[in-house]
Amino acid sequence: MTELTKEEKELPVIKYEYLDHTADVQLHAWGDSLEEAFEQCAQAMFGYMTEIDKVEILEKQEIEAQGEDLQSLLFHLLDEFLFLFSAEPYFIARKVKITEFDRVNFKIIATGYGETFDLKKHPQGTEVKAITYSNMQIHDTANLHAVYVIIDI
Repeated sequence: MTELTKEEKELPVIKYEYLDHTADVQLHAWGDSLEEAFEQCAQAMFGYMTEIDKVEILEKQEIEAQGEDLQSLLFHLLDEFLFLFSAEPYFIARKVKITEFDRVNFKIIATGYGETFDLKKHPQGTEVKAITYSNMQIHDTANLHAVYVIIDI
């Protein structure tokens, strides 16, 4: 092995920096209830992944999500559906229906209605890499039921 010279071991002056790059999209969903806003948010995520009108309701997949508060509950709901899309059976939902919404224990049981994602049938939209807590907002008042979620794309 050849010994490195002093010049070879010398480190260059750093001439680079890391810049913030926005590789995210914010979902804004609303409904007549907080449950509907959560459902709409999950549907919005799927709609970002493909042309949602090409997804047929041929099967259903049930998920359970648990959190420590409403924000973590929303995060885990979306994350569970993202997992269904990202792994076998690569399920994409056209419709999401929450069947249990426990605000005391922060638990949701929801059903997604759709089909297996197929590139021959479903145009590939933008890949959703992760759900984030960044600037997540949940509004639940008498006149407003809305959520804002930033997804990493």
